[in-house]
Amino acid sequence: MQTDHTAPVRIWDPLVRLFHWSLVIAFTIAWLTGDDGQQRHEWAGYVVAALVAMRLVWGLMGPRYARFGQFVRSPRMIARYLSQMMKRDEPRYLGHNPAGGAMIVILLGALSGTALTGWMYTTDAFWGIEWVEETHELLANSLLFLIGLHVAGVLVSSWMHRENLIRAMWTGKKRGPAVDDIA
Repeated sequence: MQTDHTAPVRIWDPLVRLFHWSLVIAFTIAWLTGDDGQQRHEWAGYVVAALVAMRLVWGLMGPRYARFGQFVRSPRMIARYLSQMMKRDEPRYLGHNPAGGAMIVILLGALSGTALTGWMYTTDAFWGIEWVEETHELLANSLLFLIGLHVAGVLVSSWMHRENLIRAMWTGKKRGPAVDDIA
């Protein structure tokens, strides 16, 4: 029996989607209130930290496409995928492709570091310590670049595979697999 690759299939569960869009909102609030909205900034940072912690747990015990083991790939596999992308010959992945998986790991790491240094700066032990504040600001500003790369990757992948990945992150559904797709 052949799969109808036009029929949508559920890939991302509600918790992954809620995490994603809640993180977008919380990080935006934290970044926009960084200089003058101390209490709002801190609460948004705590929400980011809680969301990242929840995602780490869900990455270990959630459903198939939420698990890190499904999309975290070796550096060699990521490089091969990026090389295939440059040649416009990359396979379509039902879940995250190797570059997307790498971006998730990098974003979670940067968000964790930003939340940690933000929290450190609220403690007596690290209040006023210059390297903590500078590291926090560097990570937060680096996240803007990383988010830009993430969005660019989503748009390029959407275009290359003729599917709306932004809509898929809202609905949880993508086009079903074709013969050459990697599930």
